[in-house]
Amino acid sequence: MRRHLLAATALLGAFALGAGPASAAGAPHWTETGTTYTGTLGGGQGLAGRADGSLLYRGLASIPLDLRTKGWNHIGDPDIARGHVFDAYQGPDNATSKMFAVTTPAGQRYEYVHPLDPGEKPNNSFAAVSPDGQWLVSGEWGLQHRLQVFPAPLLNPSAPATGGTLAQAGQISLDKPVRDLQGCDFVTGTRLLCASNDATGALFPEIRPLLQVDLPHEVDGRPVTGTVTSLFALPQRSVCTGAFETEGVDYHPDSGTLRAQMIPPGVCAVATAVHAYQQVTD
Repeated sequence: MRRHLLAATALLGAFALGAGPASAAGAPHWTETGTTYTGTLGGGQGLAGRADGSLLYRGLASIPLDLRTKGWNHIGDPDIARGHVFDAYQGPDNATSKMFAVTTPAGQRYEYVHPLDPGEKPNNSFAAVSPDGQWLVSGEWGLQHRLQVFPAPLLNPSAPATGGTLAQAGQISLDKPVRDLQGCDFVTGTRLLCASNDATGALFPEIRPLLQVDLPHEVDGRPVTGTVTSLFALPQRSVCTGAFETEGVDYHPDSGTLRAQMIPPGVCAVATAVHAYQQVTD
């Protein structure tokens, strides 16, 4: 994820609202149901839904001081599984490792450091836990042909019990390249939705698309290939002009609500838009 150094003193203008089309031929039909806003400094890097339906947000201000002093200066899009909060951390561009912090329902935090494998980028854009709670999926920045898979700390017995070194398992290869993924979340055991910040239009017709990754079977720690489909362009609406930035994505299975974040340009970047969707089944 691209880092943000935002001035929180700017005034936020009024945003243009409205629901637009959110489907592609042959893809699930998602319809936009509303937009809310959260402060970017404390919530502009990602979000995750709790069991009670409330939302957990992450931003630069969410990084605990003790982790920041260890060099973990960026936090990605989080996830929540079995009441455990999974956070994705990265360090400077020359880092040789990345880290996942897992906080239990009781508030105990454990740190899992992953030494970079050959050719692996230091980016740690998001954490997405499979519905069975056994596998942790993450991704790198830039042009990528894969998603990374790790045993889910504290939930998968193959991971160290109380923190430590976390090795990568079999990855998810992608049948089409993707660029600048900011967040992914499981919708089912064989389907992920991912928010891309790709504004080039070179890989998919949509600018900053929501991508769907379909798997032939549930993640099991062995190599698997996912089929990538672009569903629709995430909204870019603001009274400010300039470059937007896609951020986190969350799907809440109990409510069926999908949420995706977009940071507007200029002084409007003080607040991140959170767009909500429901899947149309008729």
